[in-house]
Amino acid sequence: MPASLNISALTQRTGVPSDTIRKWEQRYGVLHPERTPGGQRRYSERDVARVEWLKERLHEGYRIGEAAALLGDSETVARTADELRDGIVAATASSDAAALRLLVDQSLALTSLDESFLVVLAPALAVIGERWACGEVNVAQEHLASSIVRAALLTLLSDPRPDLRGTAVLACAPGEGHEIGLLMLAVLLRSDGWQVAYLGADTPYADAVRLAEDLDARALCFSATSRESAAALDNELTAAPPLDSLLVCVGGRGAETSDLRDAVSRLHAHAA
Repeated sequence: MPASLNISALTQRTGVPSDTIRKWEQRYGVLHPERTPGGQRRYSERDVARVEWLKERLHEGYRIGEAAALLGDSETVARTADELRDGIVAATASSDAAALRLLVDQSLALTSLDESFLVVLAPALAVIGERWACGEVNVAQEHLASSIVRAALLTLLSDPRPDLRGTAVLACAPGEGHEIGLLMLAVLLRSDGWQVAYLGADTPYADAVRLAEDLDARALCFSATSRESAAALDNELTAAPPLDSLLVCVGGRGAETSDLRDAVSRLHAHAA
């Protein structure tokens, strides 16, 4: 993008005073204008997008330091959920870990959890998986994206919330290693007032049931991404059913339901 705008033109385009733009540039490093031979600043369309993005965050109540940190220094500026999703896919394909972290953080900070999970992160990871299957993304790149999303979700899960519903134990079915969907459910339940005991990947059925009973949990949720693991889990449930007081849910692509909103609603109703 050619840098052809002087600071007066940038102010005119964005409605942000030139003194404020200079302060943002000098104090927070959010703009890197080019210089003419005479030392005059020249700004690009990317700079326009960055200033407008910051202006939107300030209207939402962010402090400029917080907004500048969330914006970071990536080449693209995502302003919609679709742009965030596409940006995550593009950053994965280019192995840009810094951009990936920024885009995931922006998704979680600037959209609701529902929109972040269902419109941005889950679809982005699905596209990345499809591109891996076609050879357009390699295993390391796919793992990079998954690990960054996983780390962000674990951070959200550690956010303290009041216990309004009781305890829910969440585990991947035996042999299951894919846990992003289960982590999303854990975060949504946490925001709904549940205490969540998150056990993660490949959890033996009997161990998960024993822990749930020890914690006097109200719900035990298993994730199964294949029909085989869901069927094996059903067999274990039939052979060694848990206490009647413990609600057991099985979800994921291998089960009958993978709708996160529906799962949260059902558990909410159960706890009411």
